[in-house]
Amino acid sequence: MSSIHTNTAAMTALKALQMTNSALESTQKNISTGYRVSDASDNAAYWSIATTMRSDNKALSTVNDALGLGAAKVDVAYTATKSAIDVVDEIKSKLVAAKEPGVDKSKIQSEVKALQEQLKAIADSASFSGENWLASNATSGATKEIVASFTRDSSGAVSIGTVSVDVHSSKLFDSATIDRTTASATGRGILDSTLADYDHDGDGGATTAALTYTVSIYNLDITSVTDDQLDGMIVGVESALNSMTTAAADLGSSKSRIDMQTKFIGNLMDSISSGIGKLVDADMTEESTKLQALQTQQQLGIQALSMANSGSQSLLSLFR
Repeated sequence: MSSIHTNTAAMTALKALQMTNSALESTQKNISTGYRVSDASDNAAYWSIATTMRSDNKALSTVNDALGLGAAKVDVAYTATKSAIDVVDEIKSKLVAAKEPGVDKSKIQSEVKALQEQLKAIADSASFSGENWLASNATSGATKEIVASFTRDSSGAVSIGTVSVDVHSSKLFDSATIDRTTASATGRGILDSTLADYDHDGDGGATTAALTYTVSIYNLDITSVTDDQLDGMIVGVESALNSMTTAAADLGSSKSRIDMQTKFIGNLMDSISSGIGKLVDADMTEESTKLQALQTQQQLGIQALSMANSGSQSLLSLFR
């Protein structure tokens, strides 16, 4: 039936053209943004997941920065400790040389004094970002925490993981001791602590090397010591070297762990970014194909609508 009120063909053509225009608008949006899910209205579940994971990735990026800062601090402490070990090794050599009969101990002491000052300079300069782990007032059991991970469990709860570094066992000097001319048995670093007791005759009894127990590596003076006292100093320096070697090994282990964690965090961030992309990124090859098809459909829809509208004009000829 032909009617001037209802043009079914035109209505059908218009509906098809509107659908095509809507699909074309969506495709153009995907192409311009690069996402097939850019808003919650596109796919609420995928958009929610992607938004949460992007937030977690930003947190991981901050963790990565914190690991870099922590690695730098550990590296500075490790490098300084290695240098200090070399200097203490030289001090031990000087003490051994002082055992030679007839040697001028005062001249050897002047060399030892220079090495002692070098130890202080090394410890004082081992600072990074305002922190010095080798000249500190860290007490027994004190640790430094380095942010190392960010995790989210199945319930959505988040937590921060850390790497602990024992800064008490690695400190060389106690920064609270302004005047380092005296030694203490406790609360000091490896180099300003009182040297351990030395049983020079091996009988397990009292020793006569009294001076050995009131000096540290930093303030020992061999100018007028006896051979027994010198032996005690050598043993004390050797013990300190062992402690410094252990401290350097611990710092090296911490640095290795931080490096591995940094690599893992980097790979994890890449994996999360890849996963987000699979959820919400648009396939540009597919979208370009859709665009070409929809543009063709749009042109055909316009022509179909035009033809449907022109059909009603033919009714006028019936009334001529």
